[in-house]
Amino acid sequence: MRRASFAFLPLLVALAFVASGCGAADTAGKSAAAPAPVRHACPAGWLLGWQRLANRIQAAVYCPAWIPDPLTGQIIGRVSYGGAGGYVLSVDKDRSYLASFAWQEIPTGEVHVNLRGYPGKTAVPTCVSEDFNAGKLVRKPVPCFSEPRGTVRERGITATVYTVNQDADLWHILYAWRYRGSLYTISEHVAKPLNYSQVTANLHRMLRNLVLVKPSR
Repeated sequence: MRRASFAFLPLLVALAFVASGCGAADTAGKSAAAPAPVRHACPAGWLLGWQRLANRIQAAVYCPAWIPDPLTGQIIGRVSYGGAGGYVLSVDKDRSYLASFAWQEIPTGEVHVNLRGYPGKTAVPTCVSEDFNAGKLVRKPVPCFSEPRGTVRERGITATVYTVNQDADLWHILYAWRYRGSLYTISEHVAKPLNYSQVTANLHRMLRNLVLVKPSR
């Protein structure tokens, strides 16, 4: 990545956390189940950051009008989730971006959500897999998102569900869709205190509450 904006970097011990702890991040668990109306606007405190990102890459981006507690969708300035955590926004030379939000509290667990965009590209990107074979490190190209498990539809978006993902999306469930010649994704780590069904419910709700932000200049 050419340039990155960091806030509370200690949260990213690695962008793929190992599930830790057990018990009860009550706010995270409740966020998956609590019904709420669809939000048709990016929250005022978050909009400036997403608008700046859209202007910077000259492409539409998706603001998460809802994101699991205790995370927020803020991508500028300093944030606090009430524990170890924060956000990282990185933009590559090809204008692709990763907005990563993570909270972790030992021994309670973690909540980790990623949003990505690949302006002008619709193909699944390629990652490098590393494995040891007979004591030798073997690297090979693999799809960054694989093992598709059907599609979901929310508010005009038809997203493919991927269950085997790489890099920052390792151990995540990931939804990917295309909009006007660009690929977009949201993903969440399956880690305690949330189980697979709760993470899936969160992803559905995030997808339902995405707000498209277009460049203003």
